[in-house]
Amino acid sequence: MIAKRERGKLERQLVASLTDVCEQAKSEVAGFVWLTHCVDYQHFPESLVVIWMFDTDAHLASALRGNAKQRMHNLTASALAEAGVALDTVTRHIDFDSEQACQRTHNGDWQRRLHSRTARH
Repeated sequence: MIAKRERGKLERQLVASLTDVCEQAKSEVAGFVWLTHCVDYQHFPESLVVIWMFDTDAHLASALRGNAKQRMHNLTASALAEAGVALDTVTRHIDFDSEQACQRTHNGDWQRRLHSRTARH
């Protein structure tokens, strides 16, 4: 568990390092559009999940079949290390989604979709 006063600092570090990774990945991974993270600081770092968002299901599927998946894992690990987050297995803290799937199943309501996705982690 992270002390309340340290959460803000850690959150700013996570946002900064993940923003850098996001901008880099946009030019490297076809169909990738943005990423986010969800965390419950009372169960940190176990609850941390970085979610990579793609524009379509097809782009997502293509990225997961190719070299892009390993690249996204490497970028995530690098960003988390830069933010000072140490994890045994980074891959357990990475998830993938698409805007197309959100539109189809949650009518484009990202807040509801992210809550439902992170509730299972």
